[in-house]
Amino acid sequence: MERIAFHLEIEDGQREAYRTEHEDVPEALEEAYLESDAGIETYSVFETDGHVFGYLELENPEVIREVMEESDAQADWNEVMDGILEESDDQWMDEVYRMR
Repeated sequence: MERIAFHLEIEDGQREAYRTEHEDVPEALEEAYLESDAGIETYSVFETDGHVFGYLELENPEVIREVMEESDAQADWNEVMDGILEESDDQWMDEVYRMR
């Protein structure tokens, strides 16, 4: 099992919109993730003061990255998030410490 994380920032004034959209994440997006060969065990998203931290535990990180880059469901979600999230080039984070 591997662990990966990402960081995003919310546009000024869009924090409530971000939280509202996450109250009802499209089923098609969740299915795209779960039906992939990524082997997702855990996927959580946290937010504070406009900073978003996502955390996944999964078997194959490369597969989930492909889904996030190539699936129609992700493309639709990206359109919803356009104007809510700031543009970012490299959102994936390196793990630098693990207690257990």
